[in-house]
Amino acid sequence: MARILLVDDEPNLLSVLRTLLKSENHDVTSIPDSRKAQELVSSEDFDLMVTDIRMTPVSGIDLLRQARAEKPSMSVIILTAYATVETAIEAMKLGAFDYVTKPFKLDEFLITVKRALEYNQALAENANLKAQLGARYELESIVAESAPMQHVCEMIRRVAPTDATVLIYGESGTGKELVAKAIHRCSRRKEKEFLAVNCAALPEQLLESEMFGHVRGAFTGATADKAGLFEAADGGTIFLDEIGSMPASIQAKLLRVLQEKEIRRVGSNDNVSVNTRVLAATNTSLEDLMNQGRFRQDLYYRLSVIPIEIKPLRDRREDILPLVYHVMRKETPEDVTPPALDAEAAAVLEAYAWPGNVRELENAIKHAMTFAGDGRIAKSVLPGRIAATNVLMRETATPLDASRCKSLKAFLRSKEKEYLGQVLQNVGGDKEKAAKALRISLATLYRKMPDAE
Repeated sequence: MARILLVDDEPNLLSVLRTLLKSENHDVTSIPDSRKAQELVSSEDFDLMVTDIRMTPVSGIDLLRQARAEKPSMSVIILTAYATVETAIEAMKLGAFDYVTKPFKLDEFLITVKRALEYNQALAENANLKAQLGARYELESIVAESAPMQHVCEMIRRVAPTDATVLIYGESGTGKELVAKAIHRCSRRKEKEFLAVNCAALPEQLLESEMFGHVRGAFTGATADKAGLFEAADGGTIFLDEIGSMPASIQAKLLRVLQEKEIRRVGSNDNVSVNTRVLAATNTSLEDLMNQGRFRQDLYYRLSVIPIEIKPLRDRREDILPLVYHVMRKETPEDVTPPALDAEAAAVLEAYAWPGNVRELENAIKHAMTFAGDGRIAKSVLPGRIAATNVLMRETATPLDASRCKSLKAFLRSKEKEYLGQVLQNVGGDKEKAAKALRISLATLYRKMPDAE
């Protein structure tokens, strides 16, 4: 049984929803006065609030903001008779669990309520488990010495027990699929299939068939019925990599799958129900694609219920050497001692920019292990482009007075701060515009420039 707060200025609807939720054995408090609802949110604890968006004198958006500030553990479902993208976007940006458009079917409303309560329960159980086990950050094969990767691991632990869709951001090679697999393996779906598809690797017709399947004769070469990945992963998880490359026509069909939980094979008129969790990833800004009209806003906000950002390796250098040792252990037979890493090679690896991120690091260490002699990895066996890093730095630094030089990290930090200041000045001090121009989150901007507040 859950404690639920209902807020709506339509008495008839309020009565119907109260009766419906009580029939499900929930403890329901219903109120038509949004001002009174504000007091209840502050003074009492609820598991869930269901509120209309258009009310006076206090709107549903106002109640949502208050709930997120005062009772962050309480889920919020927004009811709206105004099915505009803008209201839905604003509510989900502010942290609503989901929104329901009036008029709605009662069974669909109950499903949304059930999902919200299950999400709350999973978070509570996970918090208790974390308290028992302590703050450990070893998760699957993810190396997380840095604060950004520890945050990623924490996000995985929190979202894995739920069925929420997750959108994973990160440059190529940062390990987005590894994070997706970790979410699946830590979820209740771990005994079922985890299937991945690269949306940029297939032409439109083949991608649609791969995802949704087809019937015999649907197109040239379709000699038999074929189930798509959504059907094959029923009960499990599907991972849509490079989601930004998905053609517009398939975006519309994916949106329907997320909303209706059913697919239609290419060439068929029949719908097939599926229970498949969707995880997606992108190495490009979906916000930019939306502004260009190349990605649907409604699909974006359905996919990004839970966003997870993986920082590039150059921004989490604490992970570099732990990753090196991890790769060496993984590539060494159990009965053999991994090679040693000498100090000069370690310094080179830490100084290199790693444009290819973790994937490039793995390949570099495999290369070095192939040519390593006497059980040690020296600078000489690293790939040439990496080994040259330290040489170039030495040649540049030779004429300088070492005693007056700041560290590379301090130098780069000062230059970064200088550039951020220039961008802020160019946009008249508007932090949101600056963050968008820099293609970073507003939170990241504040973190990098505390004085920006």
